[in-house]
Amino acid sequence: MKKNLLFLILFILSNFCFAQKNTRFVDSIRIKYRIPEIAYAVVSSDSILEIAALGNKRINTNIKADLSDRFRLGSITKTVTSYIATILVKEGKIKWDTKFFDLYPELKSSSNPETYNYTLKDFLTFRANLSIWSYGNETPTQKEIKGNDQQQRYEFIKWFFKQNTILEKQDIYWSNPSYVAAGLMLEKATGKSYETLVKELGRDLKIDFDFGQPNLKDSNQPWGHGEDLKPEKPALNYKLNWLSSAGNINVSLPDYCKFTQMQLQGLLGKSKVLTVEDFDLMHYDLPEFSFGWNSEINEKSHLKYSFHNGSPGTFLTKVYICKSINKAFIIFSNVQSQEADKGLMIILEELQKKYKG
Repeated sequence: MKKNLLFLILFILSNFCFAQKNTRFVDSIRIKYRIPEIAYAVVSSDSILEIAALGNKRINTNIKADLSDRFRLGSITKTVTSYIATILVKEGKIKWDTKFFDLYPELKSSSNPETYNYTLKDFLTFRANLSIWSYGNETPTQKEIKGNDQQQRYEFIKWFFKQNTILEKQDIYWSNPSYVAAGLMLEKATGKSYETLVKELGRDLKIDFDFGQPNLKDSNQPWGHGEDLKPEKPALNYKLNWLSSAGNINVSLPDYCKFTQMQLQGLLGKSKVLTVEDFDLMHYDLPEFSFGWNSEINEKSHLKYSFHNGSPGTFLTKVYICKSINKAFIIFSNVQSQEADKGLMIILEELQKKYKG
């Protein structure tokens, strides 16, 4: 009994020292690559192996980072949207092959005929031939898009589908409006706004999802920073509201850990909601990008990962999941710059190496 207790104590101390060493390394990268705040975690399907928040919520202040800090997910929002869609398909409320204009027939006559046959699956897997559009585009303007958030998304897609821009044929079309269209389909199928669907999922998973800039509701939450490291003042970004189902969720790291652990549990056949086949579909069904998740074979470890990266203008986020070793790596930061992205990739590679990933 005493030997077992001693072993447990030594094991805990060893893990603590291991995590402390990693934290020092992460903080050194944070400083070197001019990142105001980093929050990172390593999780398995049933444990948080390591988690920390380092630095400051806003540059040139002493407002210290903590684990309650919220970060904009950017495109990692798509992992949430795809999960909601999978649940709704499972419940029979919509099908993967449901066409957009089956649900919105009134928009068909004014839309580009090239869009007529696109389905929910096409949108969620980026197989719809739609051009790229993001918050940096100048048109349409706010004056052209009226109503509440849900109505604005409808008006935006109405405008977008009128455009005649069709790209040269390729395997994947990285188009944010694909996810706007998918979000509208989920809204029509349920009679609920996208925001309501996300909040309901959050209640089921005990995750506090929210939208927009974290500092808009609370100035003591992280401020985003751009290439010039200038803090982004609290404001509503109407274009990111249009892209809500593509990239506008914010959440704390501990809460996104729950979502990631749920994904790992599902991939390992431990979900009570969906089958392992449902999770495999989301993560690996198609080459390179499936339902909200990219996939690749790591060049160094030769392990298969599903992953997603977010970049909503002033934040950077990364989540990498490896089913075969039952590990996931999550890194959030409150700056978007090429320099910061290099730093986050160095951290990711170091954590993968340390955890045999």
